[in-house]
Amino acid sequence: MDKANYSIEIENNLNQKIELELFSESKKESQIRIEDTETALENGEAIVQLKEGCTYEYKLSKGFQIRKLDKIVHRSKANKSCGRINTGIFVGTLTLDIVNENSEKISKVDLEVRSVKTSYRKDYRFMLEFIAEKCTDLLMLHTSPVTQSFKPDQELDPETLYQRFAFIKSILESDEFKQSVNRILTDPVTEWSDIEENIDIRRMNRLNSSHLKQIASGRNRIDLPETHNLKQRKILKDIPAKITVIKKTETVDTAENRFIKHALQVFTSFCSDVRSILENNNSSTSRAFKEASQLEIQLEEVLDHNLFRQISRPTTLPLNSPVLQRKEGYREILRVWLLFDLAAKLIWKGGEDVYSAGKRDIAILYEYWLFFKLIDLLEEIFDISSSSLEDLIKSTKDGLGLQLISGKELVLKGVFRNSIRNLEIEFCYNKTFSGKQDYPKGGSWTKSMRPDYTLTFWPEGIDKEEAERQEIIVHIHFDAKYKINYLKDIIGDDNLNLDDEKLEQREGTYKRADLLKMHAYKDAIRRTGGAYVLYPGTEQTDPMKGFHEIIPGLGAFTVRPSREDDGTAHLKEFISEIVIHLRNRISQRESMTYRKYDIHKETIKPIDLTLMPDYINQERVVPPSDTFVIIGFRNEKHKKLIKNGLYNFRMGNDRGSLPITPKTADAEFILLHSKGNLETSEIYRISKKFPRVFTKLEIEKEGYKNPDHNYYLVYKIECKPSEDFSGIKWDIRKLKEYKKAHSSSRPFAVSLADLMEARIK
Repeated sequence: MDKANYSIEIENNLNQKIELELFSESKKESQIRIEDTETALENGEAIVQLKEGCTYEYKLSKGFQIRKLDKIVHRSKANKSCGRINTGIFVGTLTLDIVNENSEKISKVDLEVRSVKTSYRKDYRFMLEFIAEKCTDLLMLHTSPVTQSFKPDQELDPETLYQRFAFIKSILESDEFKQSVNRILTDPVTEWSDIEENIDIRRMNRLNSSHLKQIASGRNRIDLPETHNLKQRKILKDIPAKITVIKKTETVDTAENRFIKHALQVFTSFCSDVRSILENNNSSTSRAFKEASQLEIQLEEVLDHNLFRQISRPTTLPLNSPVLQRKEGYREILRVWLLFDLAAKLIWKGGEDVYSAGKRDIAILYEYWLFFKLIDLLEEIFDISSSSLEDLIKSTKDGLGLQLISGKELVLKGVFRNSIRNLEIEFCYNKTFSGKQDYPKGGSWTKSMRPDYTLTFWPEGIDKEEAERQEIIVHIHFDAKYKINYLKDIIGDDNLNLDDEKLEQREGTYKRADLLKMHAYKDAIRRTGGAYVLYPGTEQTDPMKGFHEIIPGLGAFTVRPSREDDGTAHLKEFISEIVIHLRNRISQRESMTYRKYDIHKETIKPIDLTLMPDYINQERVVPPSDTFVIIGFRNEKHKKLIKNGLYNFRMGNDRGSLPITPKTADAEFILLHSKGNLETSEIYRISKKFPRVFTKLEIEKEGYKNPDHNYYLVYKIECKPSEDFSGIKWDIRKLKEYKKAHSSSRPFAVSLADLMEARIK
């Protein structure tokens, strides 16, 4: 091995020097960073820091090994004291157990795996705080399943301890909380209070009735001088040496400041309890212990401020105080106190994916954060059912459970009402579209698919399953990708050589994998209108369109953790445009979905139409199912008319007249049969679409002898049978529209596909 990038001396009770050497496999630069001790302590991190998604070699002192960790620590087969550490997608404190040759633990070492995103510390705190806020907003709904007493619950279950503490920490370390405390310290609320003070009577300036009473009856009296006017007039011979006066003084010992002190003490007590529980469970070196200890110190420093030394303990909590509810700084602390209480009661099993065992899985946290962010956005556009929101938090045996768990489906329902077309809305998290579903069922026709979020629309008043069957439902999918920085990371470089792209695939650095995944959603999941990536970048581009309209489409939108500019405006505009598009009954997509439903609602047998041309006059031939043929009767009177390139049908209500329908009006061919000859190959192409009406006199001039009707419908046809079907003969009796006996000469129309079913083989 080359020279180690960093060496760690491991503390142990064996009185032996145990050293861990780390080697970065990157040839460009070392991926090992030594963090400043103060910064590491502030963030509850280890000092030695590795990078997510990188591989490192390690060498441990002879006779000692690192215990295996699935997918992370891989020991060498040749020398078990050496091996590789592959950080993969792990982010957080990585604790490595040091064992001897008998696999007995003798020590441990902590390494910090930092995210590839430089802003992950700030993003992590912000998103956790945002989720805590949203959860407590749900808890405080008037129809919440639990009535809140706002009394802090200090009974902490060790199994859910860190999950609860992480929520609390995100609140107490927020910029809003810190700024609010500073505002109170620099500009506290004060009030004037009365203080009694005994002063020398000679210092009195003004007298009131209370003072006169004290002069007349006060004790510890002194004689007045003989020359004093009061004594000479025999009014008073003595007066008290001192007199009690009431002074007005400004004090910070107000009910509101007592509440602030109480709230800070509650926060400090919570951190102290967390620290004590972890210490008793032999977890005094864990991330949670470090974070709880650090936060406890920070809060104690605030309480040690001179302001709080002047404030007594509260006797009541003035929650209805105008100062607490309105004054800047105070109102935020009141809100944090209420938030703290509720967050301490909340159990979030999904949080285990984010921070269990020292993890800081920022990617999953981003996925959870987006869930709430999208709800906020959708509530601005649609009417989301309040019962759907309330179901996100349910009573459990442990307390109050947030149902947001990765891999578990959550469904919120709503409606979009307008004067044109009301739409049912369904917003799903982790909806599974089952694979190998036969048409017309919903789901995937290949393998099962599970996008992160799916937004589904269909017309109000129609059952969802029926909407699927009739092709009038639309799914829009979104996937969260926290680690993506730029749009080119999703769609790749347009100038990328395809040979280079193949190389990227083999090396595992393929940039367009996310784009292909969106294609998979769009193409495999039936009735999908679009699939889009959500990532915390800054680029805003319009999505790619499959045709002329906004959907079907693919693309990406930026949604970043920020209070000021989170990028959702562009996404909101896009969803609003989709809604406008979906209520448009004359859109091209609407026509396309109807045609799809009409075409696929029934299965048809495969037909051999190899003799038909694909193009006529450089125009694509209409499909056989949409190509119509009129079945007509030919007698001797038609002979000259056909030679002139015409064929006529009666008009009127009698049995032999031709009904005017879309099929007959748009027919491409006319197939003729005669009396006693129901097997025919006499098919003529209509040379000019749309028939004309001839009078009795006009059709007689064209060669039709002795017409007995006043009006006829006349088609212009080619003068000889079409060569497109040379050698093919049809049996008219096989067509279901054919009627026997006196109705055998009645004209009717069929599709070319149906006609081919009557072909004589």
